[in-house]
Amino acid sequence: MTVILINPNSTEAMTQSALAAARRASPEIHFEGWTSTHGPVAIEGPKDGARAVPPLLQLVKKASDTGASVIIIACFDDTGLAQAQQIARCPVIGIGQASFTFAALLAGPAAVITTVQQAVPVIEANLAEQGHTGIVQHVRAAHVPVLMLENNPEEAAEAFAAVAAQLPDATSTLILGCAGAVSIVDIIRARLPLRVIEGVTAAARLCRVFEP
Repeated sequence: MTVILINPNSTEAMTQSALAAARRASPEIHFEGWTSTHGPVAIEGPKDGARAVPPLLQLVKKASDTGASVIIIACFDDTGLAQAQQIARCPVIGIGQASFTFAALLAGPAAVITTVQQAVPVIEANLAEQGHTGIVQHVRAAHVPVLMLENNPEEAAEAFAAVAAQLPDATSTLILGCAGAVSIVDIIRARLPLRVIEGVTAAARLCRVFEP
């Protein structure tokens, strides 16, 4: 079984970090990591997402044509997910979608903390479209650039934890709303008394459903 993990931005380091996280989550699956070299350096809101879609879909078609068992889109905004699912001959999983699916299986309300404010309405729209607004009740921004999670994970984790401390007391599950969160998830889990979902890991584990 081969799963192609596609990073819709052009930052190779993020691809490699996500690929390592996927392999840790489901070591029995063969993962390959592809970088969209013609995508933006980071996806921070709808304009970057729109720029990322055309080259992403080219890679989705290539992955499908070469026989991928599953494709993961490693962007929490689920960039191009609906279009990708229409053109691929295999399942396509978005890491946002996977995170929401796991949260729906757990008791209590969940919240998303993402990187920049521009991503908040994108994620809120995805939650509504996918039917998860009853479970994931809050989406907040940590106001840090996406690439900070890769380049300065300690500072990024501090910003995420500060926002998490302001969530309603009833919140029981925290979803880290960026593929780059693979670099901070262990720090966040050590600091917060919440269940923590990280999207790349969620998607990699969800791939097991499709094992032959």
